Amino acid sequence: MRKTMMLSLMGLVLCCVMTACSTAPKSESEREELVAKSDRTLERFRSSDPTIHRRINEAYGYAVFPTVAKGGAGVGGAYGRGTVYEQGRMIGYCDLSQGSIGFQLGGQAYSELILFEHKAAFDRFKSGEFALAAQASAVAAASGSGANARYKEGVMVFTLGEQGLMYEASVGGQKFSFEPL
Repeated sequence: MRKTMMLSLMGLVLCCVMTACSTAPKSESEREELVAKSDRTLERFRSSDPTIHRRINEAYGYAVFPTVAKGGAGVGGAYGRGTVYEQGRMIGYCDLSQGSIGFQLGGQAYSELILFEHKAAFDRFKSGEFALAAQASAVAAASGSGANARYKEGVMVFTLGEQGLMYEASVGGQKFSFEPL
């Protein structure tokens, strides 16, 4: 019963976060700004480690989230908007929504890069059937981190530049939306 209540509350938080924002920016200037931020973020990931650079080039597709803002006090949420690339060419926009419940307090911001090893994993992401356990499979981007990272079910996740302070012992997950150009 308690677990069901927790999952329902987490679902409610996710729904609230997901409906508060739309996947693609509304204006042309906002779209251009997001693309420019994504490009700069991708360069930061590439320059953080030459092996990550190689992984990006070898991936079938990838999603770049320049800023994911996260906060919580008991119940938490996170949101970020990004761009999606298939074989190196931008094909759309995406967003990340995260809900969590448990002991947590504070806020932070970070960048996230999701690599897709093959078309099947990429298609799962684009269809909306893709979700991740929060921070379960993310690797902090740093020198040498790309060499040790492994794909799990066709997906590899890197985070970069965590700013802020957050203590967390919670359960949650990330859900993604995709909107083609």
